[in-house]
Amino acid sequence: KLIFVGDATMSPYEVVYPNGSVEHNNPESGQVWMLRLLEHYGSAIWLNPVPENYWDYTESLHLLRQLMSERMYPMTLEGLDRAIRRLNHSH
Repeated sequence: KLIFVGDATMSPYEVVYPNGSVEHNNPESGQVWMLRLLEHYGSAIWLNPVPENYWDYTESLHLLRQLMSERMYPMTLEGLDRAIRRLNHSH
């Protein structure tokens, strides 16, 4: 099982393009690495501390939600409950 925790806010280039990171160059895009992790771990969720009603305003967050197959949850009691249920029922 894998749990990501973070706001998923970054340049969309860091997700989509090779060498897109502002900190270092990587010949593969962030989405390639995300897909590797998701393939390796049978169950994965993302906990996001940003209130859910703001999620539609950040392109990188939208991209990562898609990569996570919508398995992103707000870091609230209700969100944690939904996330753990999903994590425990994934195969």
